[in-house]
Amino acid sequence: MTCIKPIKLHNDYSGFTARFPSTQMGQFFDKDSFTEAELSEFKIRLQHQIHKLGKILSRPGFSDGPASIGAELEMYLIDESGLPVSKNAELIALMQDQQLTEELNQFNLEFNLSPVKAKGKPFLKMEQELKNLLDKLQTKAAGVGTQIVPIGILPTLKANHLQRQYMSDLPRYRALTNQLSVSKGEPFYVDINGRDSLRMSCDEVTLEGANTSFQVHLKVPADRFADMFNAAQLITPLVLAISANSPTFMGQCLWQETRIALFKQSIDNRIRSLTQWRQPARVSYGHGWLRNGAWELFAENVALYPPILPYLFKSDVKFGELNLHHGTVWSWNRAVFEPAGEGHLRIEFRAFPAGPTIIDMMANAALAIGWTQALSKDIEGYLVKMPFQYAEYNFYRAAQKGLDAEILWPKSAQHKLTESTAYDVIKELLPLAAVGLRELQVEESEINRLMAVLQARLASRQTGSQWQLNSLQNYENMHTRDASLALMLRDYVENMMSGMPVSSWK
Repeated sequence: MTCIKPIKLHNDYSGFTARFPSTQMGQFFDKDSFTEAELSEFKIRLQHQIHKLGKILSRPGFSDGPASIGAELEMYLIDESGLPVSKNAELIALMQDQQLTEELNQFNLEFNLSPVKAKGKPFLKMEQELKNLLDKLQTKAAGVGTQIVPIGILPTLKANHLQRQYMSDLPRYRALTNQLSVSKGEPFYVDINGRDSLRMSCDEVTLEGANTSFQVHLKVPADRFADMFNAAQLITPLVLAISANSPTFMGQCLWQETRIALFKQSIDNRIRSLTQWRQPARVSYGHGWLRNGAWELFAENVALYPPILPYLFKSDVKFGELNLHHGTVWSWNRAVFEPAGEGHLRIEFRAFPAGPTIIDMMANAALAIGWTQALSKDIEGYLVKMPFQYAEYNFYRAAQKGLDAEILWPKSAQHKLTESTAYDVIKELLPLAAVGLRELQVEESEINRLMAVLQARLASRQTGSQWQLNSLQNYENMHTRDASLALMLRDYVENMMSGMPVSSWK
């Protein structure tokens, strides 16, 4: 998943990625270590800013206006053998595109799409922008012996690719690695059990960079934030189940969406023996349904998590420390506060994988946004039947089993939780996504186009992960696991380049 990175300025408002205040992060983050005095001052500023934020978010009409949508796509760089190649800085220099940024590892890139109004054909606009970028990027990449691949986890990734020499050599990444490693005091451990099992340790935060995602943003009014965010938390397991694209890691077949387990464990800096209470992980699904509004999420992060990057911003950077601290707590759905201009709030959906194709990712985004909008209108009717712990349960089961996951879902006609497959719940609820998109004034032709992609994927039961596993199994009848992974990746890239949705891949 995404680590600390610079913000880019886009179109009608700035800082759409919002891990940091609306400034160019590279202009400020120029150090990789901090003093006790800086930490003390950082904590003072956090307390001041969290109180100030409460007043801003309580203003009548804050973040009102037309809904907007944005996204970030993370990508792998591979060589002709399908192995990761460290050329992100070289490609950025060749592209000269302000919306393209380095990722934690040198074999990853991220593109920050321009935000678009939800009204009309927002996903087509995003699709066209992304296609233009990828076409140009692939051409530049070919000139330096590499290729771009949007995929949740690269199947050919090896342990040696997670060493420090593969990390992008920038102050913000050195700082993150230093702070997490020091607070941990021991290697990061990974223990994932699926079709195969994997146990490994790593001294570096580069483990985190093995995950690449397609993160979606939705601007929402402050007075509707709680309902919208709770709806997002409710439906994210379903979107994850139908969008899975990360079934392997280190040569092992693990979860349908292995990123979820890997990301949580790869930066878990807790030392459990030092506390009697159950200290929360910095990567989590949350701690309960939201009660009143977005301020609770910021205040919760200040209260529960010690600062790990106490960088002090200049006085003209609004809410710099608060947004920085908030960006170092990696919730799968996150509240985003943009202080620039009149300010606004967004929901950031962070759980969905990169790939397989642009049209697949746009369909995933439309599903998440449509369901969030539609279910928010009757969210209380769901919450009284659905304790938060079961929403969290659904999330991890969906990551593990995909469409076949047995999840708990409330029935509309009765006060009862029942166990159903994610496939059955998605099939029943799919029409509601179209309802939500219509409420946001998305054009009918746009809705029909993307719903058709989802319906075909559901009918074929072929997600990106399932296609990878089926392809791998076919090759393993004749080849070793390593050779089969490389052949499967070759076919994946060929299909991805065709632009056809994964449901039609053979």
